[in-house]
Amino acid sequence: MIQRKRTSSRFNKLAGKEKLKCFFCKKEVEKMNYKAPDTLRNFTTEGGRILPRRITGLCSKHQKVLTNAIKRARIMALLPYSTRGD
Repeated sequence: MIQRKRTSSRFNKLAGKEKLKCFFCKKEVEKMNYKAPDTLRNFTTEGGRILPRRITGLCSKHQKVLTNAIKRARIMALLPYSTRGD
């Protein structure tokens, strides 16, 4: 019998993409600072929402720290909660 390779769409989607490496692991950042809004702004959308891990490519440890830093920066008014200008 001839065996065929799996060609389902799920496997094809994963084949072309490279795995993202965590930005903070690459830079060997030990502490993330909420006082640096320029860095935190890279991980939010234009509307002010925090981007998920699957898009940013961060590891779970750094994603949790980033989320807390963004929330602290919002409380301190360094980052907006939303940028809708109604």
